[in-house]
Amino acid sequence: MGKVLIIGAGGVGNVVVRKCASVPEVFSEIMLASRTKSKCDAIANDIPGANIKTAQVDADDAKQVADLIRSFQPELVINVALPYQDLPIMDACLETGVNYLDTANYEPKDVAKFEYSWQWAYQERFKAKGIMALLGCGFDPGQTQIYVAHAAKHHFDEIHYIDIVDCNAGDHGQAFATNFNPEINIREITQKGKYWENGEWVEIDPMSIHKPIDYPNIGPKESYLLYHEELESLVKNFPSIKRARFWMTFGQQYITHLQVLQNVGMTSIEPIKFNGQDIIPLEFLKALLPEPGSLGENYTGETSIGIHMKGIKNGQEKTYYIWNNCLHQDAYKDAKAQGVSYTTGVPAMLGAKLMMEGVWSQAGVYNCEEMDPDPFMAQIGKYGLPWQEAVNIDLPHEYPA
Repeated sequence: MGKVLIIGAGGVGNVVVRKCASVPEVFSEIMLASRTKSKCDAIANDIPGANIKTAQVDADDAKQVADLIRSFQPELVINVALPYQDLPIMDACLETGVNYLDTANYEPKDVAKFEYSWQWAYQERFKAKGIMALLGCGFDPGQTQIYVAHAAKHHFDEIHYIDIVDCNAGDHGQAFATNFNPEINIREITQKGKYWENGEWVEIDPMSIHKPIDYPNIGPKESYLLYHEELESLVKNFPSIKRARFWMTFGQQYITHLQVLQNVGMTSIEPIKFNGQDIIPLEFLKALLPEPGSLGENYTGETSIGIHMKGIKNGQEKTYYIWNNCLHQDAYKDAKAQGVSYTTGVPAMLGAKLMMEGVWSQAGVYNCEEMDPDPFMAQIGKYGLPWQEAVNIDLPHEYPA
């Protein structure tokens, strides 16, 4: 049906390429581009029979990206590079008139802060150009927001409380490793936590609120309250929400390593002088840690990501839980990836497919919950991430009387 340009050849990029290649009737030509072309070549050469071109591109440079877009002429750019590179790639799409999709919102390289304001500011320019940008179409963000849109459409008149619960109960056998880009992962969890309550953001010290939450097929796991980007768009698009929080599990070994690294300054993003050169400790730490894409082969266990919701339907209180469990072993079998990369890459492919088919098609800049959830929910299971639901169950949270 059309051409797609995928920028980024890490763990998620690997999944997106493989899943796009499995739907050739939609993605008739694929180009994979990255700063390191050899990484693109290795992925492309490992997918027999697929029509995949590769290219070198510096995604920090909007002109380079625009030149690549002009030479390949895709209908859509899927950005699975670093969040720092969202704006240059959006600039290139705007210049060339090509649709855009990413899996994580923009954050500046020199400040551990992520919010949608920079990307939402492109709304009128994308509308005027007649092109679409779909932001954060991974799992969380992405599929979590589509779950909320599904619940709002089919289960609630008003949603009042949301708790996104994200558990990775897998074991990769490493002393310390992150499941996606270490730089982004560590920045995310070492900044202040934040949640929405009664019309305002409540800020907390990092990892200071935690409790055990019971996850399907896994059991209770200690879960920490973090800030996560989809909260920002959900409370904007569903103004009935009174409280919105995000919980993620971490093992004690991970927490201990992280505390030590913080205490000795290895998680800092402030440059320091070393042998006459400026180095950023977190970037150096990233170079020492295992590449997330390399963890898949020996990964065992599973992820469980879902949403606990409470609200009103037909004047009555209602609770609702929707979730997906994904085995790391199944992810590796399907896409040579660990489960965290897989759960991000599969929704990105399906979001791109719906855009390419014109099912999700609207000029401007949008978050996933602003799309009709039904086509996505009908298809996501067959691509590897089936969902389950439970209605009017007891939820592991306290609610105001």
